[in-house]
Amino acid sequence: MRAQVVRFVALLAIALVVSAAPVAAQVDFSGEWAPRFWEDQPERVPGPELGDYLGIPISDAARLRAESWDASIQTLPEWQCRPHSADYIWRGPSAPTISKEVDPVSREIVSFHAQWLRSVDRAVYLDGRPHPPADALHTWAGFSTAKWDGDILTVTVTHLKEGYLRRNGLPRSDKATLTEHWIRNGDFLTVVTIVTDPVYLTEPFVRSTDYELVLGQNIPPYPCGIVQ
Repeated sequence: MRAQVVRFVALLAIALVVSAAPVAAQVDFSGEWAPRFWEDQPERVPGPELGDYLGIPISDAARLRAESWDASIQTLPEWQCRPHSADYIWRGPSAPTISKEVDPVSREIVSFHAQWLRSVDRAVYLDGRPHPPADALHTWAGFSTAKWDGDILTVTVTHLKEGYLRRNGLPRSDKATLTEHWIRNGDFLTVVTIVTDPVYLTEPFVRSTDYELVLGQNIPPYPCGIVQ
């Protein structure tokens, strides 16, 4: 009888543990992340040379527009606080801060929020909400929803304002969509971005960027007015 009671208690404990486990992975991406520059340092810090489009599957329309681009546009006042769009901001030298929002009852992560030096807030929703209609407002951050693929967070981004693929005039249209894969290995974060643009790309464009967790790091105060 005693053995049966012990077995029952053990089975009950296992059932409680299983029932309490989240239905999906709950990897925590929150923290202060410092960019790690490898062979992509010239791309991400000083920026690429004019006319350098090597390795990017651009369309004829993209090449024509890039070769017509004048770098002096970046001296205009309206460009001084223009943020990088969601697809490019991972490639900049700024350190991102990621925070999480947790449901008080289920304890599951319902959204992440990412900020960079020249951005206010980018929300990534995990609560199953739909994307807005196609003609809804487009922003620099776009509209992001996500789902768990094992320990990988897969993010879908729509409603992006027109941006750029590289900081040398190579454009990205407002019809583009972005897929991200957030991958954490200990104190390292790798973000894989896949841009699909029917206007300026002939096939999806894939990049990966690395960050390292640095405790106590804080991004400086937002230096500009609020820009959506």
